[in-house]
Amino acid sequence: MALKCGIVGLPNVGKSTLFNCLSSAKAQSANFPFCTIEPNVGVITVPDERLIKLAEIDKPKKVIPTTVEIVDIAGLVKGASKGEGLGNQFLGNIRDTDAILHVLRCFDNENITHVDGSINPVRDKEVIDIELQLKDLETIEGRIDKLEKQARHGNDPRIKKMFELAVRYKAVLETGKSARTLKLYEEEARIAKEFFLLTNKPVMYVCNVDETSAKKGNKYVEEVKEAIKDEEAELLVIAAATEADIAELEEYEEKQLFLEELGLDEPGVNKLIHTAYNLLNLQTYFTTGPDESRAWTFEEGTKAPQAAGIIHTDFEKGFIRAEVIKYENYVMLGSEHACRDAGKIAVEGKEYIVKDGDILHFRFNV
Repeated sequence: MALKCGIVGLPNVGKSTLFNCLSSAKAQSANFPFCTIEPNVGVITVPDERLIKLAEIDKPKKVIPTTVEIVDIAGLVKGASKGEGLGNQFLGNIRDTDAILHVLRCFDNENITHVDGSINPVRDKEVIDIELQLKDLETIEGRIDKLEKQARHGNDPRIKKMFELAVRYKAVLETGKSARTLKLYEEEARIAKEFFLLTNKPVMYVCNVDETSAKKGNKYVEEVKEAIKDEEAELLVIAAATEADIAELEEYEEKQLFLEELGLDEPGVNKLIHTAYNLLNLQTYFTTGPDESRAWTFEEGTKAPQAAGIIHTDFEKGFIRAEVIKYENYVMLGSEHACRDAGKIAVEGKEYIVKDGDILHFRFNV
C-alpha cells in the first residue's frame, strides 16, 4: 500500500522546493504565485536502515524499499472553495490524498514575495483551513439533505447514525473548526470515512524556516505550535532551501558533513517521511532472501492474512500460516537458517498481528 501525501499551502511558501527535495522529479520553482498549475507527482523511497542491513546479510539480486507518493498541489488562495484561483481543481487533488502536508512560511526574506504582503504563518494556516472547511461544509450539507429523507422514510439504523453524525460535523464546521477536531467512537470513525471530508485527513504542519532556524525553530514556529495545540496534528521544522542544497550533493560523506555543520543528525526530508508514516499509523515488514530483500507497508493492527494480501491477493485467499523472525534475531544470527536452528522462527496463524520490523515468510495454498 503506497502512501499518498499532498503538499498544500499558499503560493510562495516553499511547497515546490520541498517537493524537489523529496522527489527526483523537479517541480518548477519561481518567485510568483501559481507557478505550479498541474499537480507534480513524485514517487520516493522510504529510508530504512533495517532494509540496508538485511541486504548486507543476504546479498540479494534486488533490494526494493517501500515508497511514498508525493503530490505537489498548486497554491490555494482565498475563495478556492468557490473556484477562485483554479480552486476546485486544487481541492479535487487534495481529496485524492491520504494525508496533507501543510507547508507554512516561517522565514523572512524580502526577495521572496508573499501573496498577502507579510509573514504570518498562523494567518496563512487559517486561510487554507477556512477554504477546506467551507468545501467540507458544502459537502456535508448535501449529504444531510439526502440522509434526512432516507432516515425519515426508512428504518435503517445505520442511515440514522450517518445523519446524526453529519449534523454534528455541520455544527463543528460552522464554528470554524476542522472535521478532525470532532471526537468519535470507533464505529463513528468508520462511518465518517464515507463522507470523504478534506479536514478529516491527517495533517502535518511543515514549518519552512531559514538555515539558522533548522534545529531549534524560531518565533514563527512557536506561534504555529500555539495555534495547533488543540489539534491532533504533527509539526515538523524544516529548512527546505537547505534541504535542496543537501539533495544536490552526490556523496554520502558530503551530505553527512553538511548535516553536522548544521547540528542535524539526518536530513529533514527523512524525518518528514517517517513522521508521515506515524501520522497514518503505518509500519513496515520485510521479506528477504538471496533473490530479493523488500520492505512492505501495512497499517498498524493488521493481521497476518491481510499482510500477506499486500504481496498478492492469492496469499491472503489461501493463507495457511506465517513464519515470523524478529529483525533483531535475524541480524544477530545472520541468516534464516541460523534462526531456524536456534528456534527463533515462530509459526503464526490467522490471528497473528504483524509487528513493525517482522521478517515474514507466508505459506499459502490456492
